[in-house]
Parts: sequence; structure tokens; C-alpha cells
Amino acid sequence: MTTAKNVLDRVLTWFCVVLFAALVVDVAWQVFARQVLNQPSGWSEELAKYLFIWLGLFGAALVFGERGHIAVEIAVRKLPRAAQTVFSVIVQLAILTFTGLVLIWGGYLVVQLAWAQNLTGLPVNVGPLYLALPISGVLIALYTVYHLVRILTGAERPVEDSEPDVL
Repeated sequence: MTTAKNVLDRVLTWFCVVLFAALVVDVAWQVFARQVLNQPSGWSEELAKYLFIWLGLFGAALVFGERGHIAVEIAVRKLPRAAQTVFSVIVQLAILTFTGLVLIWGGYLVVQLAWAQNLTGLPVNVGPLYLALPISGVLIALYTVYHLVRILTGAERPVEDSEPDVL
């Protein structure tokens, strides 16, 4: 299970790097076309918007894989280990519920609704671009189940160690 997660981490990291590089090239072209050529590019703004959305969603999935999402755990850290485990399981189940309902199910519905809609600036339909929602939702769900199993089996601490406080 850890090997599969490590492979998924590497693939997702490289995918995010490629998305970010494409976003940088696209925005650089957009600025060059507007400022130097004095001919704004209509498609580059549309592409940048979707690249940014995909990068944000897949970057969020990658952060969930590292348990690097925002968590206010100051009160939970003061509890006994068993209570920390209970709270951690509740949080992971809440994440799984949100991901299942909003990203996977809601994303699937949005993809269905927008599958045949045309984009004005790009020669593609909107639906395939919205696939980032359910795909990133599935990735977040996989990472959440991975961490949930590891927390329940004791292979992972319920509350991650943070950087030491500097006084």
C-alpha cells in the first residue's frame, strides 16, 4: 500500500510540475502577445484559467497525500492518544464524506451537464475540463482512506508532529 502511494505521489508531483510549467508558458505568451505584439491572445486567458484550476485541485490532492492540509490541532494535541485517534478518525471520515459528495458526485454531475458545452476561446468542450473535479476527488479519497487505515492500525500518528514552537 505504501509503495502504491509513493508511486502515486511521484506521478501526481510530476503532473503538477507539468501543469505549472504549462501555466507559466501560457501566461508568458499572453503577456508577450499583449505587450510586445499588441495582439491579445483570447485563447491563452481561457487556457490559463483551466490550468490554474487543475493545478489547484491536483495540488490539493497531493497535499492531502502528505497530510499537509490546514489543521488546527492545538486542543487535540493536549488530549490522550486514544482521544486523538478518535478525533483524527472523525476528521478523516468528514474529509471522505465531503470528497465523496462534493468533488466526486457533484463533479460527476457537473461533467455530465457541461460535457457538450463549447468554450469560446478554446476548441474543446467544457465537460472534459471539468473532469478535474471527480478525478481529484478520487485521489483525495484514496489518500484519505490510506491515512485512515494507517491511523487505525497505529502505523501513523493521529496528530502529526508540527514544527517546534519558538519561544
